[in-house]
Amino acid sequence: MADLLKGKTAIVTGAAGGIGRVLVDGLVRAGAKVAATDVNEAALSELERDLRGKYRSLHLACEHVDVADYAACEQSVQSTIERFGGLQLLINNAALGMGIIREDHFSRLVGIQEIKPELWQRFIAVNFSGAWNMTRAAIGHLLEQKWGRIINVSTSFFTMLRGGFHPYGPSKAGLESMSLGHAQEFVGSGVTVNVVVPGGPTDTAMVPNNIGVARSELIAPSVMVPPIVWLCSDAAQDINGNRYVAAQWDTSLPPREAEKACRAPAAWPQLGQSPVWPGGKPSR
Repeated sequence: MADLLKGKTAIVTGAAGGIGRVLVDGLVRAGAKVAATDVNEAALSELERDLRGKYRSLHLACEHVDVADYAACEQSVQSTIERFGGLQLLINNAALGMGIIREDHFSRLVGIQEIKPELWQRFIAVNFSGAWNMTRAAIGHLLEQKWGRIINVSTSFFTMLRGGFHPYGPSKAGLESMSLGHAQEFVGSGVTVNVVVPGGPTDTAMVPNNIGVARSELIAPSVMVPPIVWLCSDAAQDINGNRYVAAQWDTSLPPREAEKACRAPAAWPQLGQSPVWPGGKPSR
């Protein structure tokens, strides 16, 4: 993957977390310049130290950004363009996990009465609106240059629809729906939108130790790197509106074959084929 993304600049949100860290590393390894953003400044500093010790030549900026704040997202996009001379790739990865409510949320599911209204709003603001904020802030630049990749990191449909897994599940379901809507909106513009999910419980801080299985049985965050790096490349120009389960991406295959074998439509397009609509259904 070396130099696959040479000359491209990426913003990765939630960059200091388990998946974010491996994505920043993978994008850097593929030759991209990376703006790594997070609300955890200490973890961002640790990420920067690790990468500067690992790579002799490194184009990396680490910045405190709360994606729930639209003005901060606009500033992040602008500062990235000014620092690196452009922006081509947006990885919407930032998210809050259920551990914020309580640590044993896997073994003892969370009920609605435990969720304070302000906590619900914060989950939606970060996990759902945060991706919209970043997309809205970046899209003018991407459309103007007629080239861009937006990758939204989501979760399994099982988690979205699981009782007792609110607000995380519904916030990710909203992100999934928005991803397909944006993919359709930007068709023909040179900007594509795709979804990548690990596929199940992943070995990050979002998954507590008390879930009843060894951490060695969890999905490694590193599985996210091959599909996302390839989807960000020139080779994926015609790939739009899809979702990929990273744990099923076969790295022994050429990327184009792995993509075809792993591809599924984003969101639930099969449910939207028969609306009660004048004339049948909209043309788009």
